[in-house]
Amino acid sequence: MSITLLGGFNSATYNPFAGPTPTIEYLIVAGGGAGGSGVLNFSSAGGGGAGGVLTASGFNVTVGSSITITVGGGGSVASTTTGGSGVNSSIAAGSTITATGGGGGGGGYAASAGNGLSGGSGGGGSVNSTPSAGTAGAGTAGQGNSGGVGNASSPFAGGSGGGAGSVGGSSISVSISTSGGTGICSTITGSPVFYAGGGGGTPASSGTSGIGGAGGGGAGGISVGTAGTANTGGGGGGGGGTSGVAGVGGAGGSGIVVIRYPANFDPPASVVGTLEGVQGSIANGYRVYIWTSSGTITF
Repeated sequence: MSITLLGGFNSATYNPFAGPTPTIEYLIVAGGGAGGSGVLNFSSAGGGGAGGVLTASGFNVTVGSSITITVGGGGSVASTTTGGSGVNSSIAAGSTITATGGGGGGGGYAASAGNGLSGGSGGGGSVNSTPSAGTAGAGTAGQGNSGGVGNASSPFAGGSGGGAGSVGGSSISVSISTSGGTGICSTITGSPVFYAGGGGGTPASSGTSGIGGAGGGGAGGISVGTAGTANTGGGGGGGGGTSGVAGVGGAGGSGIVVIRYPANFDPPASVVGTLEGVQGSIANGYRVYIWTSSGTITF
C-alpha cells in the first residue's frame, strides 16, 4: 500500500515502512495458574493466580525481521495438591519481552502443599498440616498481584488468586473464601476486554466459595473448581475436598498476545498463527493481529 500526499507541498508517494522505523503496541498475557486441589476429609483449596500482563507502545520494528510470538498455556491440575503454574507468553525480536505465568493455588494438607505459588500473579494459600494458614504466592512487579491467605481455623477456607488489577481475597472467616483479584481492561482489539482475573478460593466441605475475578478467573467450588477462561490468562478456581471425596481444582486459562499499529502503515510481509477472520482487521484506525497460539509476524 502506498499513500499519496497532497497539499501545499509537491505531490509524492510515501511507503510508510520504507521511511522511519515503525513502532507497534502490544498486549502480552501469560497463562493463568491452576487452582489447588483439596484432599479428602474437608480440606480447603486456594485459587490460581492470573497470568502476568505486559502492555506498552513504541516497540521498534526492523523492516525485514520477524517477531516471534509465544502464547503460554494455563497451569495443569494436580491431584490433592498445589495447582500447576501457568506458562510464560512473550514476543521476541532481538530482545525478548516476557509475561510470567500465574502461580498455582495451594491445595493438599501436608507440609507446604497449602502455600500458593508465586508467578505473574500469585496463587491463593490454603491450609498446611500443622494446621497453619497457607501463605499467598507473590505477584511479579509490573505484571500482577499477590494471592490471598488461607484460614487455618476449622472449618478451613482457602485464599483466592491474585489478578493483574488487584490482590486476591484472603479468607475473612471460617468457611468463607472471598473473590479472586480483578484483571485489567484493554481496548487494544478495538473493544474493551478484561484479562487476567484471579481464581476464587474455596472452603472445606461447605460454606461460601470465592468467585473468579473479572478477566477470566474461575470460581472456587466444593469438590470441583471452575477453569480459567481460555485466552484471558485467568486463574483456575480451587476445588475443596469433602468427606470421602478429594477436590479437583480448575485448570488455568491460556494466554494471548495482541499487536496493533496505525492502519496507514503497510500490512506485514507475512503473518503466521493469528486468529482466523481477524488477521489484520482494522479497528479504530489500527491494524490488529491476535494470537491464541504461537506464531510470527514479519514486516
